Amino acid sequence: MAPAADREGFWGPPTSTLEWCEENYAVSFYIAEFWNTVSNLIFILPPLYGAVQTYRDGLEKRYLAAYLCLTAVGLGSWCFHMTLKYEMQLLDELPMIYSCCVFVYCLYECFKYKNTVNYPLLFLLITYSFVVSIVYLNLKEPVFHQVMYGTLVCIIVLRSVYIVLWVYPWLRGLGYTSLTVFLMGFFLWNVDNIFCDKLRALRESLPPAVGAVTQFHAWWHILTGLGSYLHILLSLYTRTLFLKHRPKVKFVFGIWPILLVEPPKKL
Repeated sequence: MAPAADREGFWGPPTSTLEWCEENYAVSFYIAEFWNTVSNLIFILPPLYGAVQTYRDGLEKRYLAAYLCLTAVGLGSWCFHMTLKYEMQLLDELPMIYSCCVFVYCLYECFKYKNTVNYPLLFLLITYSFVVSIVYLNLKEPVFHQVMYGTLVCIIVLRSVYIVLWVYPWLRGLGYTSLTVFLMGFFLWNVDNIFCDKLRALRESLPPAVGAVTQFHAWWHILTGLGSYLHILLSLYTRTLFLKHRPKVKFVFGIWPILLVEPPKKL
């Protein structure tokens, strides 16, 4: 049975294998989980800007793919939380696997000569994505997806730590910030799952604007979106340093980090 705080809405009863702690259709008749939906803007807009900047700088296409994959995750998650339909859930969860595979490829190819392709690694990651997709479509077990996603995240973290400890130590700030922000999001994701009943009871006693702050799955989106974006910056910074470019982190409006890359100086 749906919790008492949930309401009926435009998209009908949920068919997804997961539902989150936000009350359904509490804000809008057309959006099942309003805050979990709009918080995905952080996955969509900044990576789109990063993709445009990467194209303008003439950087390798795999980083363009990394930004666009992150945007795809945000769009899929938007559709999932807006509708709570199983098909939209797949648009959220499967791109999470695919985007992480792109991140792994970018990170492990940082120290290769330009215009080279690592076909064995590419084949391995494509096979991983294909097998996980087929198994998950048949199994329909969210824990399986979470373990497969977590495995890729661990591989990314280990490679990132290697880079900031032994290759480019001056990138520790960027690397550790990315990891810390992501882990904060993961912590709040667990709080949202474990203490959902208490959070819903708390929201009933709070003004709506204040209660929105307790939507911890939305905070998971915001923090992991930022952490993933910062990871792409770290990977791209590492790559451009290896290629003798001159990357610089700038802050739009003094808040949002972007990477500007100047070509190598001509001798």
